[in-house]
Amino acid sequence: MPWQPRHNDRFYRVIVRTGLALCRLFQIRVIVTGQEHLPPPLIDAPHSPSRRASGGGAVVAITHFGYLDFAFAELLLWRHTRVQMRFLVTQGAADHWFAGPAVSAAGHVVVGYETGSHAYDAAVQKLREGEYIAILPEAGVSRSFRVRECRTGAVRMAAEAGVPVIPVSIWGSHRLMTRRHGFSPARAWRAPVRIHVGGPVLVGPSEDARRATEALRGTLQAGIDACIADFPLEPGPGAWWMPAELGGGAPTEEERQQLDEAEGPRRAGGRRR
Repeated sequence: MPWQPRHNDRFYRVIVRTGLALCRLFQIRVIVTGQEHLPPPLIDAPHSPSRRASGGGAVVAITHFGYLDFAFAELLLWRHTRVQMRFLVTQGAADHWFAGPAVSAAGHVVVGYETGSHAYDAAVQKLREGEYIAILPEAGVSRSFRVRECRTGAVRMAAEAGVPVIPVSIWGSHRLMTRRHGFSPARAWRAPVRIHVGGPVLVGPSEDARRATEALRGTLQAGIDACIADFPLEPGPGAWWMPAELGGGAPTEEERQQLDEAEGPRRAGGRRR
């Protein structure tokens, strides 16, 4: 069954247009490569009830170095294809007094505290209906600014629904807001954000999910490396937003793992992220 607009599309478009307006306000430069790997634009009138996607759905796997990565990924898909992605959202975000109503109105998929099975089934169903499900497979912000271990949900959903995984690597949005670095209008002014879209990954139902996930991680990291290679901003010595292995001030992978392990019990509190 092809993708169709939902009753909440108008609210979704308000959110996207607000994001576009903020990009224009701060004159943020979004530089994209690999757009040929994105799904084709929706046909018919942009907001017509008869609108359809030219292909099936897809899982969109996004790197997670900062708190705005999801927004830039959505703006990319919206600009290119008018696709309205549905994100997997934690129950904590859905319960928030401010974010909760927006999560519900935008039609995102909520992952419950005790089990994610209901969310998994709902996401697979949406994929089979031709929707685009966005996942941050690292399941947490990477402090080292290298792609950390990924959970297998993205490839398992794609295999079960018979859709591809589209890898989206985002570099530079972590300079705008991430752990221990809040939003700064000065940093945001004319800031570059680099995005690379990797080739679609097809996962067969009989493939090993862990092996396919590790391959996806490698593809996402290769996209980050491509973004860093031509990023139009020269980092100073020990820049906090650069990986340690490139001379930056971010934690090393070993330090990142230690910090994650130390924070895990405090953050979990009996709930999974």
